Amino acid sequence: MKTVAGKLKLNRTLYVQALRGMSPEARLSKAFELTEMTRELLQAGLAQRHPSASAEELHQLYLERLDRCRSRTF
Repeated sequence: MKTVAGKLKLNRTLYVQALRGMSPEARLSKAFELTEMTRELLQAGLAQRHPSASAEELHQLYLERLDRCRSRTF
């Protein structure tokens, strides 16, 4: 049985191979798709953690979270 780390490495390798097989346009489309999915997951997570928040409050939390991500320096 493979370890979790081993499975993750294999999955990453397969994912990179799949990306290399795509055209530049397809890779860009995939990047946009993953970005949108991440935003949707963030919004769903915020709604789940703050069930009594209004739509406007959730939107403000969403914007604050995005700002925190963008403000990080690496």
